[in-house]
Amino acid sequence: MASLGVGDLGAFLREQRRQAKLSLRQLADAAGVSNPYLSQIERGLRKPSAEILQQIAKGLRISAETLYVRAGILDERAQDADAGKPPGVREAIAADPGLTEQQKQSLLHIYESFRKENP
Repeated sequence: MASLGVGDLGAFLREQRRQAKLSLRQLADAAGVSNPYLSQIERGLRKPSAEILQQIAKGLRISAETLYVRAGILDERAQDADAGKPPGVREAIAADPGLTEQQKQSLLHIYESFRKENP
């Protein structure tokens, strides 16, 4: 089966899953999708819907917007401009292999709290 141009998304999902120390089966269960379907997404053979991406993001404990940008559903520059922040902050935190999932969530929480303090 030919790739649907979602290889970057699949590779990103695989890396996030591995960083979260979840097996493919564990993430599939947490996201409410089948193990084979999640495997096909990771290999770039399937393009998931926004709803499926949201379920996967919840299972990985990352923002759904990060996955929407990776999947091409949401334009990163437009999203960041709307939020009034420099592009890529959330994505850089989420993609950092040197941070645990808990550290990423803490950093994102701190970042958002600082953003809310400044008009």
